[in-house]
Amino acid sequence: MEDLTVVVTGASSGVGLAAATAFARGGARVVLVGRDPGRLDAAVDQVRATGGPAPDSFRADFARLAEVRALASYLLDRYPTIDVLANNAGGIVSSYARTVDGFEMTIQTNHLAPFLLTNLLRDRLRGGRVVNTASDAHRRGLVDPDDLVGGAGRYDRWSAYGASKGANILFAAEAGRRWPDVLSTSYHPGVVRTRFGSDSPLLAAFYRVAPFLTTPEGGADTMVWLATAPAADIAQGGYYVKRRPRRPAPKVADPQFAARLWEASAKAVGL
Repeated sequence: MEDLTVVVTGASSGVGLAAATAFARGGARVVLVGRDPGRLDAAVDQVRATGGPAPDSFRADFARLAEVRALASYLLDRYPTIDVLANNAGGIVSSYARTVDGFEMTIQTNHLAPFLLTNLLRDRLRGGRVVNTASDAHRRGLVDPDDLVGGAGRYDRWSAYGASKGANILFAAEAGRRWPDVLSTSYHPGVVRTRFGSDSPLLAAFYRVAPFLTTPEGGADTMVWLATAPAADIAQGGYYVKRRPRRPAPKVADPQFAARLWEASAKAVGL
């Protein structure tokens, strides 16, 4: 990993922090992106303790697309090449909320924000890789490219989360088709012991105490592998679970649907 520049979003805790630590330990220059200043500073200290190259950081809230653009501007000014972009930020929202940009919170933070960031960094990613943290929960919902706003009356948090994770898989596959010079993949990290669902006491308790959950390091393993394994071992646009390719739900494997979502997303974020 020496001499690689790696950007990890959602790096303040959980899978993102575990991945950032692994990248730094391997000798990569790591940029940690997080929303909470205190947790982000603590994460930087933890990554610095690996003894690798001094990490960089940037605070950005993906619920605000202006902050995503500010992050992209910072990275473009500072790094002539980005070897790996790990789109890991995201989460689940207990009740319906609309962002300042006018979109349903889950689809913006989990899909539209990383879609925008990746497109803004596209030129710096030539010859590099994009790894998108998705989930097998994509089978529980389907994104509607014609409606990225939704409404409180029909909101279900797991359907919204599943739809956004399916969007991650669709985005990775379509990026692989449109950008052959960028190795683009998505993966399922497993059910990981993290801060996932922290705005719901019941869900937060489950992810804190359930005995069978994967560790953050275990959840990050496939991400790090996709970012560093020989390119010949990885399928362009592929979806992976435990380092193995897996076919996603049929609609999420549809290239025409992926292209339709791409165009809708580009219009939504002003590209």
